[in-house]
This record gives sequence, structure tokens and C-alpha cells, in this order.
Amino acid sequence: MTDSIAPRVLIVEDEPDLAQLLNEYMQAAQYSTTVINNGTDANDWLQANEVDIVLLDLMLPGMSGLDICRNIRKASDVPVIMITAKVEEIDRLIGLELGADDYICKPYSPREVVARTKAVLRRTLSDTPSSEEQSQSVVLCEEHSSVIVHKQEIELTQIEYRMFKLLFEQPGRIFSRQFIMDNIYTDYRVVSDRTVDSHIKKLRKKLQAAAPEQDIIRSVYGAGYKFENL
Repeated sequence: MTDSIAPRVLIVEDEPDLAQLLNEYMQAAQYSTTVINNGTDANDWLQANEVDIVLLDLMLPGMSGLDICRNIRKASDVPVIMITAKVEEIDRLIGLELGADDYICKPYSPREVVARTKAVLRRTLSDTPSSEEQSQSVVLCEEHSSVIVHKQEIELTQIEYRMFKLLFEQPGRIFSRQFIMDNIYTDYRVVSDRTVDSHIKKLRKKLQAAAPEQDIIRSVYGAGYKFENL
């Protein structure tokens, strides 16, 4: 896509006032928008049209946002930002591994949605680094439980290495704390969200020594953590 073509955004939202407000903010940010207020209509529309990103409400008449997201992932890699009215739903959504690129909880600021949309599009519409370029910036060294960032080797504990490997192998995917706990701690120890946060904090501190200007592991409020491509 060239810079002269406005990114196409599909807004799937059944609250008329909210849909209109979001549409106005997106258009003000120079996006080309389509607004649909019914899940079934949105699903049908997506089968016949292409977009660059979908802002998808969870609770919709006709077909739920969950089912729409599943159908999208069967057919394409178009970015999806899932919107829910309940913050506690976010962990459940992530646990379902729907493949959404971000999650936003209502009530939200339209400016925040625009900012999050820009961030996702910046990542997905930019040229994907070649495997050679990626290998020069980040390399996993399983033999030494270390990671090489910008040619600087960083020694990690076994837990830190497994955490980083989990995030690194699926860039952009948000992993909930519960998912991390279930897949990292294999010795049946009793752990909590704070345990995960503590290990992530130490891991990020080590990574920042090699890349002080980059947030390699990003916290997603109310959702978890994800790895950002360098």
C-alpha cells in the first residue's frame, strides 16, 4: 500500500452514537471507514471486501464478534482489534487464542482507539523484516539460555528464557498472565500474577541494557504482554 492510499477501517459496532463518534475520529485521522452495526452483515461484507484493519465489538446482534474473528482468521491475517465492555473478558478472549491483535475495554477514549489502530497498522503495514535482518537484531541461544540483541549477548535464567522464547516466537500476539503461567512453569510450583510480573520486569531490565530506546516486551493494560519486532 502506498502512502497516498488511506488505510481502510471496518468499524463493527451496534451502538449508533458510539459508532458515529468512532467513525468521525477515524476519518479525522485520515482513514477510509465503513461502519456496520450487525454481526451477520459484517461477516458477509468481509467475504466480499478487503480492509486493512477491523475494529470489532464483542457483543453484536446477528453474529458475535468471537465468531466473526474466528472466520476472519480462517481466511486472512487482517489485523483485528477486539472491543469488549468487560475488562475481565479480555483474559478469556486471549485464552481462546482468537488471533486478535489488540483488545480495548469500554468505556474508552476515541483518541486511544485511534492511537492503538495506528500502532497496529504501523506494525502490520510496514515491510516485514527478512529473516536475515531479524537474525541480526535478535537471536535466541538455547544452549546458553541467552538472547542476543543487537549483537550483545544477554544471559537469562531458565524461566526468563522460556518467557522470552514464548513471546518472541509470535510477535505482536498478546499473552495473558494465566497463559504464561500455564505454559512456562512446568514444575507445578504455585505461582501468581505477581510472579509473572516480577520475572517480566527483570527480563525487560536486562533487554533494555542492549536496546535502551526500544520497548521490546510491551505491557498491554488489562491483557498481558507481547513482543514487539525490532
